Amino acid sequence: MTVTHHVRVYKSEEPLPREQQLAWKIAEVATDPVEVEPAVVDMIINRIIDNASVAAASLNRGPIVAARAQALAHPVSTGGDGSSIFGLRDERTSPEWAAWANGVAVRELDYHDTFLAAEYSHPGDNIPPILAVAQHVGADGRALVRGIATGYEIQMDLVRAICLHKHKIDHVAHLGPSAAAGIGTLLGLDAETIYQAVGQGLHTTTATRQSRKGEISTWKAHAPAFAGKMAVEAVDRAMRGQTSPSPIYEGEDGVIAWMLDGPDAAYDVPLPAPGEPKRAILDSYTKEHSAEYQAQAWIDLARKLHGAHPELADPANVENIVLHTSHHTHYVIGSGANDPQKFDPQASRETLDHSIPYIFAVALQDGGWHHVDSYAPSRAARPDTVALWHKITTAEDAEWTRRYHSDDADEKAFGGRVEIRLADGSTIVDEIAVADAHPLGARPFARADYIRKFRILAEPVLEEAEISRFLSLVQRLPELTAAEVRELNIVAAPGTIDLAVAPKGLF
Repeated sequence: MTVTHHVRVYKSEEPLPREQQLAWKIAEVATDPVEVEPAVVDMIINRIIDNASVAAASLNRGPIVAARAQALAHPVSTGGDGSSIFGLRDERTSPEWAAWANGVAVRELDYHDTFLAAEYSHPGDNIPPILAVAQHVGADGRALVRGIATGYEIQMDLVRAICLHKHKIDHVAHLGPSAAAGIGTLLGLDAETIYQAVGQGLHTTTATRQSRKGEISTWKAHAPAFAGKMAVEAVDRAMRGQTSPSPIYEGEDGVIAWMLDGPDAAYDVPLPAPGEPKRAILDSYTKEHSAEYQAQAWIDLARKLHGAHPELADPANVENIVLHTSHHTHYVIGSGANDPQKFDPQASRETLDHSIPYIFAVALQDGGWHHVDSYAPSRAARPDTVALWHKITTAEDAEWTRRYHSDDADEKAFGGRVEIRLADGSTIVDEIAVADAHPLGARPFARADYIRKFRILAEPVLEEAEISRFLSLVQRLPELTAAEVRELNIVAAPGTIDLAVAPKGLF
């Protein structure tokens, strides 16, 4: 059972008791001692494995190298034993910097879990800051599970109700509050402290969507890591008695009034009732392919068409291809974005990741998708690919938009219908609603799939003994001691990481 909280803007002279503010309601959810259900525990384990998978594949990518160097420039803070950094065995850093470095590693390849509703999100971004704090303070596995369950619940509930992208606000504005709440649960903090941390977490993480527009930069990977870092710092300040702008959501000069739908806006935010288990993570879904989530189903459809119609790989056989899809897919990763970079063979990996015409063209030609090869400059510049790519456009379809926003999980969809007009005048029409790996898809991801994904991505950089150690440890998550939580990390094989080549900066 959930409780729907009506949230609106209040003039300064209107009374709004603290206990009626959304930030306080979030804090109450975070302090609820309800136990975490076994299915949720299992999914949390899956998502820790998933995060480790994509982090392993990213260990020597530029943003991770830079973020790791920044973290290593900061020693362990005096309040605990420090936190581990993905890829490194013995080095520790302060928890906010571990949240930063590990958050970038998790996000860089755009290859971990997702939840899409009124807003979109990658709720696995909650794990790095919560885990970093757990390691630093010596929390055990049970506490870590409880903290992560809260992080997922709060971010996903905000995502269900409050749209950010419509106002060009980046989606990590929901992550700052959720990570702060999750850390509060982990630490067993009181509602007042969590309330202040949630307010600061939101206040410091509202930024524009330009990070996902035009020529997309490396900041796309840093944005959620920054939100996680801010959440750690917000909790620290709140624990020291420092307060936050209030009411942060509902205030006359607050986030809703000036950054979102304005002074007359209202939202209905669902949160678990007291004593209700936090189950939100079960509604999220991971990625089989390293691409924007709205591209997942389209890659699967292109893979199917590749097998059924191999002639489509040759652009000479194709007149045009139109992907009829949701408003969001059309305007964010489709031709509706009006971004010429989405059709540029020299575009950055981050930009190609947000170009469904490019992704569909490559998957149609190759019959699959690879997290490195499919983005290689030589692959993007292949003449036959460019020719096919430039024949692909998207179009908004009202029915697919409705299904995208549906609250009914059985009809919620992220795909669409493809219409291919061939050079001989004939057409091929097909459609797909959800990705194969989606819970309602052709091959829903289960524990074995998460482990397989981890092995595929980790085997080039981790030794077999390390892979086995990590998988054995993480699958005992609720039973882990504080010492074992500190070992919940992946260690690269000798020679994989060269710390000496890291770029130099200010620190």
